[in-house]
Amino acid sequence: MNQIYRDRSEVFVGAQSAGSVLARFMNGVYAWMCVGLCITGIAALLTVQSGVQITGGLMIILIVIELGLVMMISGMTSRLSASAATGLFLLYSALNGVTLSVLFLVYTQASIAGAFLITAGMFGVMSFYGMVTKRDLSSLGSLLFMGVLGLIIASIVNVFVASSALYWLISYAGVAIFVGLTAYDTQRLKELANSTAGNPQLAARLAVNGSLILYLDFINLLLFILRILGDKRR
Repeated sequence: MNQIYRDRSEVFVGAQSAGSVLARFMNGVYAWMCVGLCITGIAALLTVQSGVQITGGLMIILIVIELGLVMMISGMTSRLSASAATGLFLLYSALNGVTLSVLFLVYTQASIAGAFLITAGMFGVMSFYGMVTKRDLSSLGSLLFMGVLGLIIASIVNVFVASSALYWLISYAGVAIFVGLTAYDTQRLKELANSTAGNPQLAARLAVNGSLILYLDFINLLLFILRILGDKRR
């Protein structure tokens, strides 16, 4: 009888330990994601208020730098320290804010704020779903990845054909794809959290990487919602 009680106690403690590891990891992911979004918003507003013009050449340079930072953070997770990864992520967030400042020149501030709130609600619901669902979403990964590639190709094609129908198709498809990616990536990060048990340094590095993943899902979802609902300046 005592052995049964000990076994049950060990199972209970193990479940508590796994739950605390998951909670600490995901709290870190969401916290850094929110910090990144705040920095992006502040950088965008400061850029607009400063009157700096983001020309085509400067935009290309910023995008290339941002892509390099994303690849560095994602590809060097095992080699970067937690502080270095965090610094790169914050730098990326600030540069992305400068790039996205052009949105304030295209759309009204009220529509940007409205799109942000809608995005936050949709993101929150789908991320929560990814955390609690028992359904294995891994099969969606390759499908969603192909969807992102399709969006990129269709967007490039539409630069030349300038089709209104294709524009709206890309916009609605983009919302659907990044809604799905939010749930998929959240579940993937939830599973990744188990590998950080007993290794706080690894947890810190992977939390920054995870925050970048969800940050990108959020930003892309926001951009597509803004394309659909945003009121352009006249």
